[in-house]
Amino acid sequence: VIPPPVIHIESYSDDSISFSLKMTTNIKVSGYVVNIYWTFDTHRQEKRTLIIEGEKSIQKVANLTAHTPYEISAWAKTELGDSPLSFVHVVTSGTRPASPSLKAKAINQTAVECSWTGPRNVVYGIFYATSFLELYRSPHNTTTSSHNVTVLVQRDEQYLFLV
Repeated sequence: VIPPPVIHIESYSDDSISFSLKMTTNIKVSGYVVNIYWTFDTHRQEKRTLIIEGEKSIQKVANLTAHTPYEISAWAKTELGDSPLSFVHVVTSGTRPASPSLKAKAINQTAVECSWTGPRNVVYGIFYATSFLELYRSPHNTTTSSHNVTVLVQRDEQYLFLV
């Protein structure tokens, strides 16, 4: 039986998490697959996937959001097959940034100008869809470090926007 890997949180800050991966077995490990999940504004679950080569590993994941819960899941790739999943949860330190205040204005039938307030030197995600279900499951999206973006949409549709 292949055991799940051990995920140990080494440290965390307001914008990063460092963790180690190891196996408690003599089975040869060729690498790990790690998923980092977080929920964006209770509407959208985001995920970052890391493919890690080798047996032991310490990883640092940066560009995270302060005071946000993250779930890290991992499985090992071994000579006998894939291991079961293991999970850990961690909340980054610091104070979560205030939600931006979004304004969306139609420029014409296929373009919407989105602008918002918020801190500088961060990356913003703009999500949009024609229903709440689509906004949650598979929204259109774009990212920018500015405070405005023009989004191209389909004509004769109503859209929901989230930044």
